[in-house]
Amino acid sequence: MSNVRKAKHGGLLTAIFAVISLVYVMPIIIVLYNSFKKKIFISNRPFALPDEKSFVGFENYIGGIEKIQLPQAFGYSLFITVCSVFVIILCTSMCAWYITRVKNMFTSGMYMLFAFSMIVPFQMVMFTLSKIADMLHLGNPIGIIIIYLGFGAGLAVFMFCGFVKSIPLEIEEAAMIDGCTPIQTYFQIVFPVMKPTAISVSILEAMWVWNDYLLPYLVLDIRKYKTIPIAIQYLKGGYGAIDMGAMMAMIVLAIIPIIVFYIVCQKYIIEGVVAGAVKG
Repeated sequence: MSNVRKAKHGGLLTAIFAVISLVYVMPIIIVLYNSFKKKIFISNRPFALPDEKSFVGFENYIGGIEKIQLPQAFGYSLFITVCSVFVIILCTSMCAWYITRVKNMFTSGMYMLFAFSMIVPFQMVMFTLSKIADMLHLGNPIGIIIIYLGFGAGLAVFMFCGFVKSIPLEIEEAAMIDGCTPIQTYFQIVFPVMKPTAISVSILEAMWVWNDYLLPYLVLDIRKYKTIPIAIQYLKGGYGAIDMGAMMAMIVLAIIPIIVFYIVCQKYIIEGVVAGAVKG
């Protein structure tokens, strides 16, 4: 009897979560089929499927790519995302290893600062950030990588510290006895063991940087450098005129790379998050 009850509850929960999942997926589906419709039909009948009158094929995609110079914007977004994630992973993993293994007031204070940075709203610092970035001439794809390192370090250090605590100290001591320097110990012993958490942090940071609009808009010289979110915003013309067809098409193209990246790496997320939850 209990098994039947569990099966009923399981089926009910499955149905509930299926409906919730559909609610989250529906906006993406609506954007997808609207990207193949004429602009006037998107405004008048946004929830209607394309028909013989509204369907325009790939016209919105071709027009949008030409209007926002998508290859250039894609190049800037890809460069900033890849380099930012690489710098974040390298610097924060080394920092987390140092904080976890060296026990003193300085490292404890550092850890508290990293944890505190996760709860500070971006709106509190965006004005001073934009002024300092302008003073230090960081309004370029190289400079914004440094800024992303600062904002992405809090979560990354927190996750890496949890994982380093689960690594047996004896492994590092054995490497030291064999003659490894601290740098060799880190790159040859510690970092390879961190792979699940490093991939998880990479996924989370890449999704954030790729989709970010506000920080590049505040920091970058948008006359020269436009990431994909900023370029898409330029499809909005004067007096509120918006090329909805091209905008929908460009949104689809913008989310495809990060969705593919997430699908390929999603199995590592839970593994990396849970890996440091229990000290082994």
